[in-house]
Amino acid sequence: MSKRVDPGERRTLIADALLRVAAGRGLEAVSLRHVAAEAGVSAGMVQHYFRTKDEMMSFALAVVAERMETRINASVAALGESPGPRDLLRAVLVELLPLDEPRRAEGRVALAFLAYAAARPQVAAALREDTARMRRFLAGQVRAARDEGTVPEGTDPDRTATTLLALADGLGVHVLGEHYTPRTALAALDAHLGTLFGPAPD
Repeated sequence: MSKRVDPGERRTLIADALLRVAAGRGLEAVSLRHVAAEAGVSAGMVQHYFRTKDEMMSFALAVVAERMETRINASVAALGESPGPRDLLRAVLVELLPLDEPRRAEGRVALAFLAYAAARPQVAAALREDTARMRRFLAGQVRAARDEGTVPEGTDPDRTATTLLALADGLGVHVLGEHYTPRTALAALDAHLGTLFGPAPD
C-alpha cells in the first residue's frame, strides 16, 4: 500500500524551499523551477499545489507569520501567569527583531515580500492584515498599561502602538543591514520602553 501524502505537509515543504531560495538568493530568484529544485520535487508537483507564483508566495508568507506567532506565544508563556503590559510588549517586540539567524532569514524574506506585494493587491492584503492585527495587540497592551497607571494618562494607545511597531521594523532593517548590532537594537528598544513606562524594575 502506498504511503498517503499529506497535502498540508507537501505545501509546507514547498514553502520552506521558497523561503530558503528567497533568503539565500533574493525574491527575484524565486520561480516554480527553482523552488522545485530546492524542495527536491518536480516543477509539476509544485504546480499541482500552487497554480501561480502569487499563490505560492502568499502561502509562504502565511507560514512565516504562523512561525512568528508560535515564537511570540512561547515568549509570552515564558513570562508566567498574568504578565504586565510592559513585559508583554517587550516580549512581542523582541521577537520581531532579527536577533538570530532564523529570524534574520525571515527578516530578509519579509523585506522582499513588501517589495513584491507593492504591485499585487491580493498579497498586499495579507501583509496589511498581519500588520493591523499586531498593531491592535500592541494598542491593547498600551491601553491596559494606561488603565493601570503604568503609562501617562494621556497616552494614545493607537499612536503609541504605531510608534512601537515602526521602531521594531526600523531597528530590524538596520540590524539586517548590519548598521546596528542586535545588542544596540535591544538597547534602543529598552530605552524607548523606559521613556514610555519609566525605568525598568530591578
